[in-house]
Amino acid sequence: MKRFVQLVKREFKLFFRNTTLLLVFILAPLIYALLIGLTYKDGKVENVPVIVVDYDHTPASSQLVEMLNDNNTIKVLNYTVKPANIKDEIIKTQAAAMVVIPERFEAMMQQGQYPEVNAYINTSNLLTANFASKSIQVVMGTYAAGAEMKALQKKGMPAELAKTKYEPFKANYITLFNTTSNYLLFMWPAIMAVVLQQVIMLAMAVSFASDFRRKDFVEIFRRESKLKLMLVKAIPSLFFANLNVLFFYLFSLVFKIPTPAGLGIFFLNTELFILASIFLAVFVSVLIPNALKATQILMVIASPAFIMSGFTWPAIAMPPIVNALTSIVPLTPFLEALKISVIQQGNGFLTRPYALHLLILLIVFFVLSWITLVVKKKMVIRKKYRRLLEQRNAQQSS
Repeated sequence: MKRFVQLVKREFKLFFRNTTLLLVFILAPLIYALLIGLTYKDGKVENVPVIVVDYDHTPASSQLVEMLNDNNTIKVLNYTVKPANIKDEIIKTQAAAMVVIPERFEAMMQQGQYPEVNAYINTSNLLTANFASKSIQVVMGTYAAGAEMKALQKKGMPAELAKTKYEPFKANYITLFNTTSNYLLFMWPAIMAVVLQQVIMLAMAVSFASDFRRKDFVEIFRRESKLKLMLVKAIPSLFFANLNVLFFYLFSLVFKIPTPAGLGIFFLNTELFILASIFLAVFVSVLIPNALKATQILMVIASPAFIMSGFTWPAIAMPPIVNALTSIVPLTPFLEALKISVIQQGNGFLTRPYALHLLILLIVFFVLSWITLVVKKKMVIRKKYRRLLEQRNAQQSS
């Protein structure tokens, strides 16, 4: 036990002497947490530019323009003439859409001719396009319903009856989970999990690679049990990863991210995620002791993990081979558990399948790391024996 404590102390000393590790594990997560939080601080997009061309200039068309302008999501850019080139004008003004109200709009409605209002949606950015499109549809639908009801009332139909004639049934849309469609709540926790996995992998790659260049570590590596060595290397990363989790929690209070439901289960899932990421990094770092190559491979694993995890783009829309590949990355099950705990505020038992997934990954990577270290130890001993043999032969020949 005394020897184990000495090795852990040595590991912490080396950690604090390594400026790269300090930057990666302490400074980088803090910067990311602050920048991402400030980026999505408002949580939703407002004042999206929308070009509105009114050819009619009547009370009816003016009311429609006013209703569009009253929508918080939209910022109306009034045009009296349709631009010669719609695409160029949308690019120049960075508008999310263009709404064109035709001539004789009011007259055609009064005559029951159903005029067409064209909305051109700029889908180069799907996020702003969705916000603008949804807002325009809501305004158009409200305006159309009001106009139809007014027409029926002019024919002598009572207001309540006119309402039922236009709307034969009432549809209630009840939003569950993230009811305000807050983008900060959706993205921030997930990106912090991505950052945490990346810093763990980078730190372990740098730690192992730099240690294999030290003569004292090679001697320690040759003498100590592989299980003890794995635990010694994992403890500093586990400590600083949990410190990052604490920092993230404090930042979440600042940005008003809800506290995860079932804190005990959430922290258990978090520990499984951290340990699985650590031993995945140990496995790759021991297998490839070159710091640069190990880092490159780990980043190849970590970088696309968020995109292919199924968190933003649904897993059911991905090929089975992609789902199979992403299932071996700890981030994938953890993001699902994180979504249940933070965004959906679900009961802890709902995260059990993902906790089991993380536990399996932890065991697999732990065993692979241990096997790799055992093989590596034999190679180190064989290399040392060969060197001693060469020295003895050299002495005999001289």
